[in-house]
Amino acid sequence: MTKTEKLLRELIALPSVNPAFLPPQDPRAGEERVAHFLAAVAARAGLEIEFQPVLDGRANLLARLTPRGPVRKRLLLAPHLDTVLAADALLTPRRAGGRIYGRGACDTKGSVAAMLTALGEVAHGGRRPAQTEIVFAGLVDEENFQAGSRALAARGVKADLAIVGEPTELQVVTAHKGSLWIRLETRGKAAHGSRPELGRNAIHEMARVVELLETRYAAGLRRRRHPLLGSPTVSVGLFSGGTQANIVPDRAAIVVDRRTVPGETEAGVRRELAGWLRQAKLKAVLATAKPVPCRPLETDPSLPWVRQLLGSAGRRRSVGADYFCDAAILAEGGTPSVVFGPGSVAQAHTADEWIALDALEQATAILTRFLRGLP
Repeated sequence: MTKTEKLLRELIALPSVNPAFLPPQDPRAGEERVAHFLAAVAARAGLEIEFQPVLDGRANLLARLTPRGPVRKRLLLAPHLDTVLAADALLTPRRAGGRIYGRGACDTKGSVAAMLTALGEVAHGGRRPAQTEIVFAGLVDEENFQAGSRALAARGVKADLAIVGEPTELQVVTAHKGSLWIRLETRGKAAHGSRPELGRNAIHEMARVVELLETRYAAGLRRRRHPLLGSPTVSVGLFSGGTQANIVPDRAAIVVDRRTVPGETEAGVRRELAGWLRQAKLKAVLATAKPVPCRPLETDPSLPWVRQLLGSAGRRRSVGADYFCDAAILAEGGTPSVVFGPGSVAQAHTADEWIALDALEQATAILTRFLRGLP
């Protein structure tokens, strides 16, 4: 068994379910066990350890490899430590058919294992960078509010490049979509169900809004194209309204998931939606459903370290991703960021999450090669 596989198995066996998905007293909740375990692994490799408090009982783990000389550059290896909820069976790692099964196997404990193993290889032997500090940043809360990366950026931790660990099938991702949740409400007039003509049905009005968004508005978005990300999208994910069957509903609400591409802003999207509603003569009140919008990422693929990572991975060009992750937050905080890791997002959050062992080992080799080439 290789070092990376062993570490991944140990990580899967330590539950780190985001507390947003569990009662606070549930023993599976939180990243603390994983963070302290990784701190011990990193300390044995000779790395300097720091815990950065983020939320109650939850802290980012920072493990630093200092260079031989003065620090002139910095690289961040930034995977997240939390997972989504899992059945108990997924908390026991299982190997079958060249794969490791378990919650977090690809999202994103596989990246954690590959990154820390590669950093350990550089720390233990071979060529240590002369001027580059390498910081492994195990982040909390990516699966909910991204509080870990927000805290890291807010406290001024910057680098020349951040490699954010997510399942990218060993591709180097330099652009990903943003995520904006918008709540729309329609208002009507309540009446007895036996005399509906005396009321005004808010659900009926909202049904017309949904039809507009899912047809004409969605078609308009498909006419826009980003070279790596394709088109922005819209999806109505939640619909609520009414109190009981024999009352004409006076309120209805939906929550829209709007995936944005670089160049789009929250204010611009809201103006756009308001314009479409006005044109269709529909009345709906817009409100933000998420406290902080998740902005899209776009990093210049010609940056020297990005080109170097592409070369280490044997790739000619970078790609885009539909999902959102910590990379955009770190980039907004002043650190150019890319996304890279073993596994496929198609297996993330699934009932039988897995990662291929050969991809896990390839990721470790690519990252080791890249780190050893740093100045």
